Amino acid sequence: MRPVASSGSADLVIVANRLPVDRVTLADGTPGWRRSPGGLVSAIEPVMRANDGTWIGWPGGTESDLEPFEDEGLHLVPMTMSQDEIENFYEGFSNATLWPLYHDLVAKPEFHREWWDAYVSVNQRFAEQAAEVASEDATVWVHDYQLQLVPQMLRELRPDLRIGFYLHIPFPPAELFQQLPWRRQILEGLLGADLVGFQLPGASQNFVRLVRQRVGHKTHRDLVYLSEGRTVRAAAFPISIDAAGFEELARSEGVADRAAEIREQLGSPRKIFLGIDRLDYTKGIYARLRAFSELIAEGELDVEDAVFVQVATPSREQVEQYRILRDEIDRLVGRINGDLGRIGRPAISYMHSSFPREEMAALYRAADVMVVTPYRDGMNLVAKEYVACRYDNDGALVLSEFAGAAEELRQAWLINPYDINGMKSALLEAFRADEREVTRRMKAMRKTVAQNDVAAWADSFLAELTAVRPSHGKTVRPARRS
Repeated sequence: MRPVASSGSADLVIVANRLPVDRVTLADGTPGWRRSPGGLVSAIEPVMRANDGTWIGWPGGTESDLEPFEDEGLHLVPMTMSQDEIENFYEGFSNATLWPLYHDLVAKPEFHREWWDAYVSVNQRFAEQAAEVASEDATVWVHDYQLQLVPQMLRELRPDLRIGFYLHIPFPPAELFQQLPWRRQILEGLLGADLVGFQLPGASQNFVRLVRQRVGHKTHRDLVYLSEGRTVRAAAFPISIDAAGFEELARSEGVADRAAEIREQLGSPRKIFLGIDRLDYTKGIYARLRAFSELIAEGELDVEDAVFVQVATPSREQVEQYRILRDEIDRLVGRINGDLGRIGRPAISYMHSSFPREEMAALYRAADVMVVTPYRDGMNLVAKEYVACRYDNDGALVLSEFAGAAEELRQAWLINPYDINGMKSALLEAFRADEREVTRRMKAMRKTVAQNDVAAWADSFLAELTAVRPSHGKTVRPARRS
């Protein structure tokens, strides 16, 4: 690849696998766009507005005639994907190779050369698009595991750019990462960035150690020294949520009314347990439902007193492992309710669907105990969303110690999700905890979430990117308002 001259006008370019909008059919039958839920969109949108930014991403589907467009003041550039690319790049290498590998082999990763070829090809197209739209000396911020080759590809096309990369999922230790046949190419791809961001310090240390061992570059603490004289920094930037926005939503009359309605529809039990997850094998849904059912079977809890509401958002349903998981959860819920439920009183209230933000906030308000038990998670924003919505300083959080959020939310009831008996004990403790204990824990967690919100995360990453590679005159303006 040869360097290309700038033809674009964007001073800030966001490159992510998905656009911040989804393709929908409007009421009149015409195609339109709807803003995607999710922390990344709310985090970056204000920074984009402050810097006249452009967002490059895939809108989902196989439409090939989409042009760049504006949506609510955001400049969006859609990337096309063929059915073969969806199967090999997205469902294949991204979600059946990298996802399980980076999540401690909770499922077995598959290594296929044709998947890798598609990954290289799609990353190349994303890099070329970013090179085209970025202005001279612009800042480009690349996101997540689907696009780990983009930084180096983009560096070769546009050496004038300041490039940051952020990994939203865990980065595995050396003994797992080294299984990847293309391990060196991934590391070199990430080293195209000036700043590589991770959720936790352990992940950035894993990366630097691997670069030293596998690529041979000199390193010192969080710095990598490249032969061409460039320095790359690897550091932790724990992502967060729009805490004030969630609290405002939780305080709204509509959400309060809906929360009361949910409790009533569930038969006004003494305590509601809640799980909200993508239907993914890393989330530990099966184990938590089993733990709860054992507490009922043993007489520690009763269906008159407690119900478990589990929301499992559909996810990657074309990937076989996800279809198998859905069938397993369906069978487990049916068995638990058949064995332990009573008429009008199921032990588990299970919903395999996605809900808008307002309904999520109402569920957070209705629930007495939030249960977040992933086997491995980069952060887990659901835990933080629950805390943000508990403005009365009530509610208990049972949290896996293998979620990134456990590093910050130390006052939660922390559990090992592989230890069913330990999980049962924590669920009972949270159920029986007195008001003073619950308030003490929640108050501390709410302070943490409020201070380290999503705007602070975005601003800190971009400020550090500016410091690592001073611009030739262009500074990214922070989103935070005084």
